[in-house]
Amino acid sequence: MRTLIVGGSGFLGSELVRQSAAAGHVTAATFATKPGRTLGATAWHALNLRDPDRADVVVAETVPSVIINATSGGADWEVTAEGPARLALAAARYGCRLVHVSSDAVFSGARGGLYDEICHPDPVTPYGAAKAAAETSVRYLAPDAVIARTSLIIGGIGCEHVRLVHDLVAGRRSGVLFTDDFRCPVHVGDLAAALLELAASDERGVHHLGGAHAVSRHELGLLIARRDGLDASRLVPGLRADTALPGALDVRLDSRATQRKLRIPLRGARDFLAART
Repeated sequence: MRTLIVGGSGFLGSELVRQSAAAGHVTAATFATKPGRTLGATAWHALNLRDPDRADVVVAETVPSVIINATSGGADWEVTAEGPARLALAAARYGCRLVHVSSDAVFSGARGGLYDEICHPDPVTPYGAAKAAAETSVRYLAPDAVIARTSLIIGGIGCEHVRLVHDLVAGRRSGVLFTDDFRCPVHVGDLAAALLELAASDERGVHHLGGAHAVSRHELGLLIARRDGLDASRLVPGLRADTALPGALDVRLDSRATQRKLRIPLRGARDFLAART
């Protein structure tokens, strides 16, 4: 398999590059500012998804059999919404398979409970709206693509959620962790392996890749602190409902249908944070 990892210098992207190269795939990756640090013969290509022509050029140069889009542009509409559309056009033009990483932010949380693959997006934030727009473009322009919705991606200190916990415990940042804000965190290694497995399969359409456990932001922080030997008592609980912060409170991805198709288990946070991983 010839893989092109778009966003290869990011947190998820770098793990995808590592696993793809380790599996013996011919691997290329893109970066926005500087190449990532990888072993082996990974070929790096500069790619600004705001550039209307650059995605086509990179795909033509790398000739991948599969493109995995792991970019993270936040609420930047050009990167998060329009960028995937350009990738989908390039994938269709050059006959590449496309795996697009989306987010549980496409849901409002208004319905409560679990969200499975047939639930329709109803975003309530600019980021969620951009992700939902990207899904629509990808489904229309590359009908055979996989759209993989995921949740909070957890790993080592390179992970923003882990850094936040370390900073709160050390007093470098102030704030609370919400006890009423629920997600299904997934380990970055599990997620990357699942994405590569889907890339090598004949699957298409929407798939959910969340971890097996729904936990609050506060419980997640406690789990990270205990794994990393930090003083968990310094993590102050709070209610997001008492703030004016936008976004969903309770979005629990139901990943059971996708999990049944995968060899790789999508572990829950209480499992993968039980020891250093």
